Amino acid sequence: MTKKQVSLRKQFLTRTLGIMVIISIISSGVQLYLMKEQVNYELDTQTTLISHSINKGLNGSDLASKSIEHQIDLKMAGYLQYIGDILDESNAEELSDTELIKIKDNLNLAGLSILEKKDNDIVVVKSTDPNEIGFSTRSFGDMVYQQTEKVLMGEDIQIPGLYSDKGLVILPIMQSGTYQDKPVFFKYAYFHKEGTNYILNPYIAADEVYQFTESVGPESIIKDIEQENPFVKDISILDPKVFQNPELESQYWPPVKKIVYGDFQYQTKNDAEILKKMVENPKIQKFVEKIDGKKVYKLFLPQENGQVIHIAFDYEKIIAPLHQQSIILIVTGIIAIVSIFLLIYQLFNRIYINIQKLTSQIDLLKEGDLTAESDVNDGTELTKLSTDLNQMANNLNQLVKEIETEASKTQMLSEGLEEEASQSVEKIYTLSTETTMKAREQLFEITEFLDSVENFLEPHNSNDQVKDILAKMDKMREVANERTSATTNTTITLSDLLQSLYGQSQELSEIASNLMHQMSRLKL
Repeated sequence: MTKKQVSLRKQFLTRTLGIMVIISIISSGVQLYLMKEQVNYELDTQTTLISHSINKGLNGSDLASKSIEHQIDLKMAGYLQYIGDILDESNAEELSDTELIKIKDNLNLAGLSILEKKDNDIVVVKSTDPNEIGFSTRSFGDMVYQQTEKVLMGEDIQIPGLYSDKGLVILPIMQSGTYQDKPVFFKYAYFHKEGTNYILNPYIAADEVYQFTESVGPESIIKDIEQENPFVKDISILDPKVFQNPELESQYWPPVKKIVYGDFQYQTKNDAEILKKMVENPKIQKFVEKIDGKKVYKLFLPQENGQVIHIAFDYEKIIAPLHQQSIILIVTGIIAIVSIFLLIYQLFNRIYINIQKLTSQIDLLKEGDLTAESDVNDGTELTKLSTDLNQMANNLNQLVKEIETEASKTQMLSEGLEEEASQSVEKIYTLSTETTMKAREQLFEITEFLDSVENFLEPHNSNDQVKDILAKMDKMREVANERTSATTNTTITLSDLLQSLYGQSQELSEIASNLMHQMSRLKL
């Protein structure tokens, strides 16, 4: 089965386009990989900067808050000692509301309450604020009750983050549990004077302090970052322990909540499960999630204090510039590849056209046109090949012309030789016939003469001379026969020779004729 021939141009186009497709696929794959790496780098950079800013803000605000609260704690400790000194009553029932109000006004307190143990609880029995009366410590959990009981018993309370001493504890600024309709923040202090059965509970308004710490704290930093960074959609500081045990959020002390700072507005069920697992296995978690039809890149960064910084990035905004850059690079690459292809194709097409010229010349030479020439002048090896091929064709043409001339001469000579040989054969045949007949006639005459002489001498054969003559006559008869035979053989041999020469001249004439016929098929 003959294999189908494929042109060089088709092979070039097929292979070049195949290589272009492979290069485009590889280039696109590399671009996608680099884009992914760039996205990861951008996200890591943004994450590092944001987490650093948040941690710096947390540390700064925490330091400022602790410094301010420490000053307030010292002030509250002084108030407690002062109140304890002016109140001599050992029983809570002996204290009057008027006396409490007077102390409150003199010290510019937000309120002053008296806590006393009732049954299995410690409650507010007297207060400058009627809303505080009946406040139960046990209602805020066993821990609050137990610590309050330690204060009542004059024991030393060791709670990290609290200002405490023997029979004294001052809480950080916190939201009041009495006013549920609106958030009101107070600084609470608890003090048990030795020899009394109650706890002094003065508190001051801390809304301004709270607002100040909030304005320079994490909430402010989070809002600033969200406004300044177009890629950030949400930043939150979360407490995984509360997600694991939501009941912790309802306890009065210590005050904890799921969302410490921020809004956590892109929360999903999957996030809650991740946070629960991070309590035991605090590892960085990052993934892309589709929320409301938009891709959000979520990042959970565990902190040393057990909290988790959650950052939600607008994934589409982050990758948009990289997509544009990749598209530009891909389009530029395609344009470059196409341009290179066109340049190579133009060069190859010129080479292909020159090759076609050479193949056309060879086809004409193959068909017998020895005048075919090719005109290739591109300055490459094909030019030399074309020149050599033209020279070869010219040399072959000249050689064939010379052969044709010699063949023509040979044909003319062979025809003349054939004609002369034919005539010579006829002449020799006639001459041979005449010579043979003449020799036979002479032989007959000689034989007849010798027979007559022999008959004449026969009667005298007893004579020695006659015998000698008869013997010589026999020899003469033999010589005459031999000469006649030799003449006949010579004429026959000469006739055969001329006949052979005639046949060879015919063959030579046929060869010359065939050669001329073959030459006539060539174009010279």
